[in-house]
Order: sequence, then structure tokens, then C-alpha cells
Amino acid sequence: MYQPFPEDPSIDKEVFHTLVSTDLSSNILHLQTALTACDDVIFASIHLANGMQASMLYLRGMVNVELLDSQVHQPLKNAGTGTVASMDEVISRISVSQYKELRMIGEVIEGVLGGKAVLLLDTIEGALSIELSQIEGRAVEEPLAESIVRGPREGFVESLMVNTTLIRKRLKTPALKFVSFTLGNYSKTNVTMAYVQGIAKPDIISKVSERLSQIKLDGVLESGYIEEMIENNIYSPFPQVQTTERPDVAVASLLEGRVVIITDNTPIALIAPTTFWSLMQSPEDYYERFLIGTLIRWLRYTFFLIAMLAPAIYVAVLTFHHEMVPTTLLLRVAKSREEIPFPALVEALIMEVTFEALREAGVRLPRQVGSAVSIVGALVIGQAAIQAGLVSAPMVMVVAITGISSFMMPQYSAGISLRMLRFPIMILSGILGLFGLILGLLLIISHLCILRSFGVPYLAPYAPIYLKGIKDVLFRAPISKMNTRPAFYADNRNLKRQREHRDERNEK
Repeated sequence: MYQPFPEDPSIDKEVFHTLVSTDLSSNILHLQTALTACDDVIFASIHLANGMQASMLYLRGMVNVELLDSQVHQPLKNAGTGTVASMDEVISRISVSQYKELRMIGEVIEGVLGGKAVLLLDTIEGALSIELSQIEGRAVEEPLAESIVRGPREGFVESLMVNTTLIRKRLKTPALKFVSFTLGNYSKTNVTMAYVQGIAKPDIISKVSERLSQIKLDGVLESGYIEEMIENNIYSPFPQVQTTERPDVAVASLLEGRVVIITDNTPIALIAPTTFWSLMQSPEDYYERFLIGTLIRWLRYTFFLIAMLAPAIYVAVLTFHHEMVPTTLLLRVAKSREEIPFPALVEALIMEVTFEALREAGVRLPRQVGSAVSIVGALVIGQAAIQAGLVSAPMVMVVAITGISSFMMPQYSAGISLRMLRFPIMILSGILGLFGLILGLLLIISHLCILRSFGVPYLAPYAPIYLKGIKDVLFRAPISKMNTRPAFYADNRNLKRQREHRDERNEK
């Protein structure tokens, strides 16, 4: 049975399941009862030349009124005096290409609230939903969260239709499939699942589809709602679904065999499944020559370790392992700390929390002053803390290096995970020294080894080992050498990405 609206006791279910009858006044009465106090819903009466009565329903501001008048109202008014006996005759007289016949009052209400114009005629059973939407939206522009030096400048916007078009523009193949869902009992948010048939594994497609179908929320306002509902382990600090604002990243993921989830009203698309190494990769790794891509990747991995472990190593060495520091450096550090009233762990926690607060404040403030406040605030507070004797200069330098290193993460969600894990590792190091640091690392690696994203191991292709997938993890092999798709993503029957190239350049 058709159930367009949630189980709300204030809603009369019988009205929504009532068929659209041939009596126009009865239909209007049902609709006005259901849409009481909805002043943005327009009920426009139309008088046909033959004396027949009709009514057009639409939302103010969501329908192009000029097109509605020129393509629907005027053709119906000037249709002559002949009798209009069926909906097919109505369709033949108006100038629209996107329409759908509706049978129930609930479908009419859903169409109107979805931004469509709905036509009802006296003596004709059913209604006609016409696509004449005009919703103001943001133009396609460069994404702010994933900026690159070389590559496309187009980014997703808040319109689902525009986002699917940006993907279709890059993949001109009938194998690209879009499957639609409507999520949210009240929000009725349109969600589209995209995949390439023949490349994506059927079991991954079915898992994603099943988890999307099981979402029963009152409203889905952003793709983050969906991300949290479809993850394997919601308590893990690591994201199991990749996010992107870039159509080129979405298309590259589709060609690897992954599934892209696009949500209306947000520019953030979801990519599933994902691995830890995917979160550490940038689209620019593939737009630059492979040597540059590999160098930048190694730099990113190095600074990932620095961002996570530098404060913990500093705390552990100063607290338990003085013998590891050269004598000259140890004397300088001891001199800078001789008037500090706090142990190294407390000192590190104070500076790290302060830095995180400044960074968050810079994000929330208006763009014109946000960057200035975060940078100037860090300099002023750091210098003032040193002069006040609350923290030492080496600690300020360690925190600054850690903060800069964390900005190298291409995925914002991965950067948040890094910032979260830094604190428990620091505390373990302050209590147990380097033994605590190693213990924290072992716990994280053990967790990563058992973590799954839609059945795909989170550390693949290293745990378990996939030899052909290693060439695109720590190293970025030349594109001519990456002949196969990742076996943990793509269907095993279609792993070949390109034919093997014979390098004849050195033979000439």
C-alpha cells in the first residue's frame, strides 16, 4: 500500500489513500484539508474555453510561473470548445515533456511539496504532475575543502540534478546507473546511488542499497546522516565512508568499482567502500607526473606520523627517557623548563587543547577574519604563555609543527580522526613512556586490521595482501603500468583497466 507520509496521529491516512475522483470540488476539499495553514501552496483555478473547470497546485517560489502560464495555462484556455474527455487529450494540448499521471491524493500532495505543478480537471479521473521546477541554487564553482593546483575546478553543488549531470558528463556510458531513493519521513530527501554496472561488485551494490533502504529517520538534511547510518562500526574514530565535493574524484571511484551516494541539498557526496589509504590520497596525485605524486604521498605519510606522534614522543622522552636526548639539547630544554610549574604531559595538553580551540574558532568565524584570528591568536597566545612561564618554547614549537602537519591531510574526516587519537596516545606516553606510545599504536593498528567498510578490509591491499594493488598505495605507479583495478573493489570478472603498454620510447 502507498505510504507517502509517516505514522503521525495528526494526519488523516484515509485522505492520502483516497483516489483522485472525477469531482474536482471534492478533490480540492481533500487537498485543502490536508494542506491547512500551508500558505505557500497556491490553488490556481483555470477556466477552459469549453466551460470545463480545472485547478493547478504548486508551491510559491519553486515553480517557474512564466513557463507554467505559457506551456500549460494558455494552451488549455485556447484549446477551443471541444470536449476534453481524458488525460491523454490534456497531455496532447499542453507543451511539456516531463510529466507523470497520479492516482491518489497522497501522490498529489507529495508532488506539490516536491516542487512540481499538479493539474486536476473536473470530470477526469487522476491528476497530472508537471516538472517545471525553478529552485534558486548556487552555481558550479571550485570546491573549497579540496583545493588543488592542477585539475578540474568544478565542484558539486546543493542540487541533486546538477550533481548527477556533472558525473554523467564525465562518464558517457549506459553502464553508469543511477538508482533513486527517498529518505526521511518528513524531509522526503532525494538520494541517488551511482555505480558502473560490470565494474562494481554486485554484493557491494546490494549492501549499499539495503542499508540505504533501512534508513528510517524523520529527516535527512545532509549526507552526514546517511554516512553514520550505513557505516559498519559507528564507534570507530576512523571514517568508513569517503566524502568528496569533486566530480572527478567521484568518477575515478566509480571506475575503480566503488559506489557513490549523492544527496539532495548538499554538495558532499559519499563514496563506499573505502580504505585507510584512499583517505590519504589526493586527486592531484594522478594529475601530476608519477614521481611527483609518489614524493608528495611519502611527504603526506611522514607528516601524518608527525602529527599523531610528535607530542607523545616529546612527552615520553622528557618524562622517562632523558638518555635518548643529546646532552647539549637536553640542557637547553631543561633550562627552558626550569620555571615551568607543570609536568610535560599537562603542558602538552594545555597547548594542544588551546591550539584546537583556536583552529575551531577560525573555522566558525566569518571568512574575512577567521584566518587572521587563528594565526594571530596562536602567535600571541604562544608568546604570552612562554613569557608567563606556563609553557616552554620547545613545547610551543612541537605543537606548531604538529598543527601544520595535520593540515596536510587531504580528507577532512581523516584529519579529525588524527586530532582525536593524538590525545589518548599522548596520555599513554605521559603515564608509561615509550611503552605506552607503542601500546597505543598497537591498539590502533589492531583496530584497523579488524575494521571493514562494506566487507572490504580497511588496510587492503596490505592486510590482507593484494600484490597488484600495492602499486597505488605507498607509491604511485605510472598510469601506463596500472593495468588492473583494485580487486577488493571491482568485480573479479572485469579487473582489466587497460591493455598492457609496450614501452618503445627507449628502443628508438
